[in-house]
Amino acid sequence: MAGAVEMVEVWRGDMAESRHRGHAVVCDTDGEIVAAWGDPQAVIYPRSSVKMIQALPLIESGAADAAGLDDGELALACASHEGAPLHVGRVAAWLGRLGFAEADLRCGAQPSRDRAERKRMLIAGEAPSQLHNNCSGKHAGFLTLSRHLGGGSDYNDPDHPVQRAVRAAFEEVTGLESPCHAVDGCSAPNYATTMHGLARAMGFFAGARADAADSRARAAGRLVDAMRAHPDLVAGEGRACTEMMRAMAGRAAVKTGAEGVFVAILPDRCLGVALKIEDGATRASEAAIAGLLAHLGALDRDHPAVRKRLGAPIVNWRGVATGEVRLAFGFA
Repeated sequence: MAGAVEMVEVWRGDMAESRHRGHAVVCDTDGEIVAAWGDPQAVIYPRSSVKMIQALPLIESGAADAAGLDDGELALACASHEGAPLHVGRVAAWLGRLGFAEADLRCGAQPSRDRAERKRMLIAGEAPSQLHNNCSGKHAGFLTLSRHLGGGSDYNDPDHPVQRAVRAAFEEVTGLESPCHAVDGCSAPNYATTMHGLARAMGFFAGARADAADSRARAAGRLVDAMRAHPDLVAGEGRACTEMMRAMAGRAAVKTGAEGVFVAILPDRCLGVALKIEDGATRASEAAIAGLLAHLGALDRDHPAVRKRLGAPIVNWRGVATGEVRLAFGFA
């Protein structure tokens, strides 16, 4: 069995000070591996990188159309957002239109990650709410689906109709029975799969179209289109997902997950990408996915969204360049 390989190095002066190892798999739309680094059979928790899979039942069930969800709301269902006013306001309006309240969410309160909003709230003495949680859009989707299915309020329970539908969709698009699940940061179940399974799912999304005859392909195509049309809702200003999707001008969708996970959906190239940094470092996952997308021809290696994460100088508090983040030799 192959082990993790070195993907990202952090250099200080003339020496590599830190190294990040990981796995990456690229699949075509049939789920076949076209490139791999590390172990394609490594089992991981994909965390928030699979929110578009978790949103499939929202559309397939008819719940999204019954609730009149627009593309922005579908993008929020796939988002790990900043909790900026843009995101909080859109989720609040979605809930209010359907007769739900913030208290109906089960994701927990989280401080806004938007610097200006966090400062405003601190000065005003306002406590963060569940609407600020980066997963509040996903949970608004779960609530919408739960009502449509006639489920109870505890939609995070693995035995709830919502989570049974999510697990079924997850196992079908990854092509594997999940060996286990754990509780994610937002309290929803997160199902484990292999790197190949995750890349296979992204390959499926890459080949899906909103006008497809198959209902699942239509649902997947709508979600990818929503993400590509609304990169600002998927993450937020300054975030890697938003900046890289903007850099690719709607040609691809990318999504991060906690603990060093990243996925990419490349419809123009009919490819799906899954990446996991073994130590969970965000700086490494962002550098690795930027390098991998450049390697695949989806991103210009000299674009500011890439250079910000790969090759840009590390500067100390006096403004002195002390090193840089690089791809390891042999990766991408």
